[in-house]
Amino acid sequence: MKIACVIPARYASTRLPGKPLADIAGKPMIQRVYEQVSKAAVPDEVIVATDDQRVFDAVAGFGGTAIMTKANHLTGTDRLAEVAEARPDIDVIINVQGDEPLIAPDLIDSLGDLFRHDGELKMATVGAPLGEAEYNEPSAVKVICNLKGQAMYFSRSLIPYPRNAFVNAPLKHIGIYAYTRDFLLEFAKMEPTPAELTESLEQLRALENGIAIQVIKTELVLSVSIRRKIWLLLMKFLKNRACKSKYIGFSIKILNLKCII
Repeated sequence: MKIACVIPARYASTRLPGKPLADIAGKPMIQRVYEQVSKAAVPDEVIVATDDQRVFDAVAGFGGTAIMTKANHLTGTDRLAEVAEARPDIDVIINVQGDEPLIAPDLIDSLGDLFRHDGELKMATVGAPLGEAEYNEPSAVKVICNLKGQAMYFSRSLIPYPRNAFVNAPLKHIGIYAYTRDFLLEFAKMEPTPAELTESLEQLRALENGIAIQVIKTELVLSVSIRRKIWLLLMKFLKNRACKSKYIGFSIKILNLKCII
């Protein structure tokens, strides 16, 4: 079984155009993500899927692998599907966002291992503990699972409604996905579904079509977005330090992740 990590890297970000090439302590964001993902042991290959020659050239410049994709894809999933179409040799694709320089390699390995041990699995994702302060936060997507660890529903609202105290609290969904190649191609062709359109959550399309989504749990309490903000603040601090050396190298242990800067 061949497993690949694919990193969609769209240049024309609405909030921060050119984000994949944003400088973080002397390296572009996409390189930071690529290097972090490459620490995972299970994937056989790491690929950047981009729509911009500048990003492609940057990835080639640091020795990475990149594929040019169409610029008119509406979602990152559509971009992944284009890679899947071009690479029939890949069996499983793990989707890591292009602005996640602190993605935990262990999570990537855990997702890949699921597919190696379950030949029926089509799709998987990750959930983490949900803090009480996030109960009513729409940007914190909640997921509840059945007794087999499969997602029953994802929502921006608090689910299930706690008329009584939670027996099993909902998880916070972490947006890293894994798919078999065949299912990814099928998923990309499915029409958007009612709950998906209502919640604006693409993963609900799979559930509404009767596809099981396995959810692995991580004990990381802080969200990926918070860890990303910490990383960016740290990088800004380092860049502004009065240090003239060509290379600043040290290992930090932050939020259970080891990051080489």
